[in-house]
Amino acid sequence: MIGCADYLGTICHIGFYHSLFSLSHPWQISHLSNLKKKKFIHLDACSWNSGALMLMIRGRTRMALSAGAMLYRSSLSGPVRLMTTDTQSLVGKLNGSGLLRSQALIRGKWVDSYDGKTIKVHNPATGEVITDVPCMGRKETNDAISSAHDAFSSWSKLTAAERSKLLRKWYDLLMVHKEELGQLMTLEQGKPLKEAIGEVSYGAGFIEFSAEEGKRIYGDIIPSPLADRRLFVLKQPVGVVGAITPWNFPLAMITRKVGPALACGCTVVIKPSELTPLTALAAAELSLQAGIPPGVLNVVMGNAPDIGDALLASPQVRKITFTGSTKVGKKLMEGAAATVKKVSLELGGNAPCIIFDDADLEVAIKGALATKFRNTGQTCVCANRILVQEGIYDKFANAFAKAVQSMKVGDGFTEGVEQGPLINDAAVQKVESFVEDATSKGAKVLVGGKRHSLGMTFYEPTVVTGVNNEMLLAREEVFGPVAPLLKFKTDEEAIHMANDTNAGLAAYIFSTNIKRAWRVTEALEYGIVGVNEGLVSTEVAPFGGVKQSGLGREGSKYGMDEYLEMKYVCLGSMS
Repeated sequence: MIGCADYLGTICHIGFYHSLFSLSHPWQISHLSNLKKKKFIHLDACSWNSGALMLMIRGRTRMALSAGAMLYRSSLSGPVRLMTTDTQSLVGKLNGSGLLRSQALIRGKWVDSYDGKTIKVHNPATGEVITDVPCMGRKETNDAISSAHDAFSSWSKLTAAERSKLLRKWYDLLMVHKEELGQLMTLEQGKPLKEAIGEVSYGAGFIEFSAEEGKRIYGDIIPSPLADRRLFVLKQPVGVVGAITPWNFPLAMITRKVGPALACGCTVVIKPSELTPLTALAAAELSLQAGIPPGVLNVVMGNAPDIGDALLASPQVRKITFTGSTKVGKKLMEGAAATVKKVSLELGGNAPCIIFDDADLEVAIKGALATKFRNTGQTCVCANRILVQEGIYDKFANAFAKAVQSMKVGDGFTEGVEQGPLINDAAVQKVESFVEDATSKGAKVLVGGKRHSLGMTFYEPTVVTGVNNEMLLAREEVFGPVAPLLKFKTDEEAIHMANDTNAGLAAYIFSTNIKRAWRVTEALEYGIVGVNEGLVSTEVAPFGGVKQSGLGREGSKYGMDEYLEMKYVCLGSMS
């Protein structure tokens, strides 16, 4: 919900669409307990970017907001703050570099939404409005699809070497501008600047790898059982790709899809999260500077359901690639069936991190911290459950809690900060509800367990002991800085606990016994397993899950096949 205040400070709430593909902004969501007390005025998904917002209330048109009127957050979050001098300076710097784009990209041109509607992009650490971006829908998306379709015929006919050179230039530009891209990412997503710059390097790596691997897409020659025939297998680009990406990794989730797609000869329509579109737009700007032709890469954002429906309905879109929740992934699979599109999905996780009693405690603590608290716990491969063998449970819990308690929380631009804000108030409310559920069932908060004194959407890094499989913390993805510790006795029990979930994305093991580690690895029903390591993602290895955590793989040579079709050719009358 959008809280809109007139000059008298009287608040009215406007019914805002629930995005299928991303959470709403903090200022778009009112505290659930207050919603029933309000009357709602249903409006389109986006606000008008004009001199005033016109609301239809009971058949009468009322003037609601002038351009300078104050916007209010939900009752929990307080008012949106005016941009500080520091933020203004940074925004000015990014704007001067040409990387702060606030329009969509279609046919190589920067465009607004056709009806002038916009969405505000906020800094989650401060509530400041960074800029407005277009709120687009079906019409703009269909034009972006047409743009990609028109560009496909020429882009797919370039040699792999020619495409590789352009992708390499894009990679070089991403690395040259990694500081600015990192600043932009911290501004709109909140993660610590060091971590954001690290994501730029990580994300750019997918472009570099794809540029090289695209030159090694080999076909095959099959020995024929008949003397007068020759049998061949060709690999060809699938066509136009619709890429729907989340807010937690604003660059890497795009490059992990777009890099291999472009290298294989596909063209793309990217739909980034409305919460973090600016990094995507900056990357698109650099792709143009690299010489990637107009129409090959298009970016639209706005009304998520309308954009998603347009991508699914179009017969010109031959593949959908999505990173996000399992619930939405299932809807996309269903929608893609009508036109029988290829689909690759990287969905939710419930990652177990198993600490055996023979683990090197220092290595285990370091690895568990890395996999649990990276990006403030907002990753699909975060350790959602830490399973600790009973012989070392108390020792590990105390040492781990001490390490967690020392983590510095704050604005991502502050030196030494390790934990930034959660993306919005809805995320904080979810974390709070999970912790409350656990404590009501007998769990104990060892460290943290509440909103941080910094306010906004900051939450204290938290360790909870005495967790069992009946609690939400063990059954569902918390997506926040909460580490639940569960106790187990035997290897078999640990394997059973780890596999007792519909998810199957990532798992972690800490043990100095290689035989045990290998045996458990083979028994775990997960697409990714880290052994004595908490940070496992890399562009050279396949990333993806089993069960309800998704379909297909991203990264590595295996990820290239997701964007290729196989064609069998039989050449006859050769005798």
